[in-house]
Amino acid sequence: MSERRKRLRPVDLARAAGASTQWVRDCEDSGVLPPVPRTASGYRLFDARHLDALLTYRALTTGYGTAAARETMRAVQAGDLPRALALVDASHAALHEERRALREAGEALEAVAGERADSDVLPDADLRIGEVAGCLGVRTSALRVWESAGLIAPARQPGTGYRVFSPADVRDARMVHLLRRSHHRLPRIRLVLDGLRETGSREALREALVRRDEALTARARAMLAGSGALHRYLSGAD
Repeated sequence: MSERRKRLRPVDLARAAGASTQWVRDCEDSGVLPPVPRTASGYRLFDARHLDALLTYRALTTGYGTAAARETMRAVQAGDLPRALALVDASHAALHEERRALREAGEALEAVAGERADSDVLPDADLRIGEVAGCLGVRTSALRVWESAGLIAPARQPGTGYRVFSPADVRDARMVHLLRRSHHRLPRIRLVLDGLRETGSREALREALVRRDEALTARARAMLAGSGALHRYLSGAD
């Protein structure tokens, strides 16, 4: 018997992949592995082909996530290489979009970095929507659009339902106005404002963006390793 056809037990595959025998069976059931022949008594006959598939799946999972890795390997085992590669392409495109969003959020943050948030440039009392629009030099309709997009959230006056802008609301509206003049899109502006509210300061948000960039770089490297493993597996299967 050739080394490639040498029989392997589920526990052999599990040890090599650093997983459990149940995980190996789950991979078989989900179509991640090539067809597994059985003996007349029902024992599975694993060999090196199945180990290669498991290790490839493991590498893909690290970079692309379980769902994408599973669907990619299922497509490979079904002989549908175009679909497998399309799934890989989609994951890379999604990562690219995340990088672009992060870059734009960083640019938006730097655009407001020089903005003053001191009390002397903010009102010391609540304002109505018309007053805020006058302060910023925008139409009240723009403020309503920003509110609908979740960028600002003025309170409502009991009874009348009129919008009431606190000094913090006016500050947020000023940031939105500045970023809109710099042609930043509403979803990116929301990222910055939500980040500022969550972290409490521009510097903390800047550090959070750096950490996110590092995480995306780590994922990109893992995806590269997964792609390499898939290439090796496909080449060995040819």
